[in-house]
Order: sequence, then C-alpha cells, then structure tokens
Amino acid sequence: MDHESVIWAGLGRLGEFAVIKTQGLTHIHLMVRSLDRSLRFYQEVFGMKECFREGATMVFLNTPGSHDTITLNEDAEMSELAGKSAGIAHFGFGLANPSDLDAAIVQVERAGKLLRRGDHAPGVRYAYVADPDGYVIEL
Repeated sequence: MDHESVIWAGLGRLGEFAVIKTQGLTHIHLMVRSLDRSLRFYQEVFGMKECFREGATMVFLNTPGSHDTITLNEDAEMSELAGKSAGIAHFGFGLANPSDLDAAIVQVERAGKLLRRGDHAPGVRYAYVADPDGYVIEL
C-alpha cells in the first residue's frame, strides 16, 4: 500500500487530514524514585508550585504564570523506569531572562548536577543539567 492510500486516524488520506489544533505541549509525566526528593528539586530549583495530588504517589506541578505541568509519579511497580528517557533526550525550561543562565546553573548544582554547557550559536547559550533521578533538562 503506498503512502497516498494510507488512511490516518480516519481523517482522510495522508496530506488531506485535518490538523489537530492544540495549545502546545502541556505536560510531561516523570517516573521518580522519591516523590519528596523530586518535589523538593522542582520547587526549589524552578519555583514550581503543587497543583494537586492523585493518591499518595503522584503530584502535579506547575510553573507560576504558565500552562505547563510536570507530573511526578513514585509508582513502586515502575520505579526501574525512573531517570530513563525511552528515547527522549531531554526537556527544557526557557529562562525568563537568558542572561540568568549562570545563576540558574548555581541553583541546579545545589540539588542536581550540571552535565555540560556551551553555545548552540553565537550568543545562544545553554546548559544541560540533571534532576535527582537523572532526567536531563536544558536551560
């Protein structure tokens, strides 16, 4: 069957399907080894606020003034997945002021780990840091 005859999600032929309108990426769900340790990291380093909890092992956090959510899940049956990315290299936080990168790195190093830093292009600085479970975060 060629690409032109493949039906995608019942919306028509490829190239003819309706685009799903979204508000952009809204959340990421992370398996963690210690809910308390991870909660403390994201609150202290990124100023995230707890929105609500689902049971005793899952908490939903939000960056004040944004529509993002990070879900932290300490599920004992899935703890071996904590810190593993399953093909996702990293996720990122955009700094409100890019010139604050050095201060942000200092803050992360108190609770996490700096992996590397550099320039994507002249004047476009970055840092890759790790949270307590080893998830890689780009600043």
